[in-house]
Amino acid sequence: MHLTELNLTNADKDFVWHPYTQMRDWVKWNNKVIVKGDGFYLVDSEGRKYLDGSASMWCNVWGHTQNKVVQAMIDQLKKVPHSTLFGFANAPSIELAERLLELARGMHKVFYTDNGSTAIEVAMKMALQYWYNKGKEKKKEFISLDHGYHGDTIGAMSVGYIENFFRVYRPLLLNVHRIPSPLLYGSRFTNERDLVEWCLEKTENTLKRHKDRCAALMMESGAQIAGGAIIYPTGYQKKVARLCRDYDILLILDEIATGFGRLGNVVEYLAQRSQPDIVCFGKALTGGYFPLAVTLVTRRIFDAFLGKYRYNKHLYHGHTFTGHPTGCAAALANIENYQNHDLTQQIKVSAEYMASRLPEFSKSPIVADIRYKGLLAGIELTKNNKPIVFLKNKEIINYFIMRQALMMGVHLRPLGNIMLLIPPLGIGKRDLEKLVNVQLKLLRKIEKLS
Repeated sequence: MHLTELNLTNADKDFVWHPYTQMRDWVKWNNKVIVKGDGFYLVDSEGRKYLDGSASMWCNVWGHTQNKVVQAMIDQLKKVPHSTLFGFANAPSIELAERLLELARGMHKVFYTDNGSTAIEVAMKMALQYWYNKGKEKKKEFISLDHGYHGDTIGAMSVGYIENFFRVYRPLLLNVHRIPSPLLYGSRFTNERDLVEWCLEKTENTLKRHKDRCAALMMESGAQIAGGAIIYPTGYQKKVARLCRDYDILLILDEIATGFGRLGNVVEYLAQRSQPDIVCFGKALTGGYFPLAVTLVTRRIFDAFLGKYRYNKHLYHGHTFTGHPTGCAAALANIENYQNHDLTQQIKVSAEYMASRLPEFSKSPIVADIRYKGLLAGIELTKNNKPIVFLKNKEIINYFIMRQALMMGVHLRPLGNIMLLIPPLGIGKRDLEKLVNVQLKLLRKIEKLS
């Protein structure tokens, strides 16, 4: 049967197991089926339009209709849809690697994967094998931040362990040393300076204690998004990078969600002045149009994998779709679009507008904290100093936000009691204004029901 002949609004016709979703509730919701795009809107099978207020899980840049990135993919598909990097090279992957190394100063080689989680797995394997190849096999442990999130594969869950997400998988995971995240809200500190000093002291003590056994420190660059929209104080990441150098522990930065403009900078670690040994990019790398991610390394890391074949120093990792030419073509066109449209300046203007509207949220009696940078804002909702989980009507707050937002023509995906403003990076003023207005209307509704 052709897709258009199905009753796409009937939940019983949905044969898909959806991610991070209680499927019993999906059936009750009778969720929407998206069939096409229209600018920054998604259109369902009944013709209703929804503003993409979650940037399609934080990756969309230019909206959902024909543009130069889509055309570049079409052109590449006509030339060669896919060509493996096992034993061959392909032109788009070479050209993209060269372009990425121009942007990500200090890096030397690019390794291709197909999603953020696997880019993190590659980074972890590189870090372990780097020390192994250097004759320091004992350096095989990792350090990461509380509230960090790095993906859903085994290594990624280990370094980005969020209890509510991953507790059932704990037997599968690596033991990782945790250091505190610089989140002022809910801490015992009254100012960021004292908090940062304490975090850095705890971090240095951990590095000092485990320097002979730890391969790398893993952290998101600039901010932690899934862990609660936590924005790093100025200078914090730079000081962590210095500590890693002092104790000879590799620094792996995760810019999968925070790079390519989300926080206002194409390469966030340059703005943070914190040179990593390994860095990962994904999500907005292709504008959100193709699954592609990359792991970049410095010359120091790459050179440790060189040697005669019998020494077995080469990296044992690869994917069927590594360096997919269509994805690389999309990324190349996307990067060109950033320059042609001066996207970083547009993001700056949009971020200033968003920041100007946030005081309207802070007036609410249930807003306990607002954290923001670039086109990312997290609005924490509490009552009597406790996170709002259930409303008076017994509905779960994040369900309420998603359901009500859809009724107002916007797709949102909150983090529990944290409302997120995380629009497509290229969003226009009118659509951004609508997104903020809808969030404010939702806040007023929640006030009455909490």
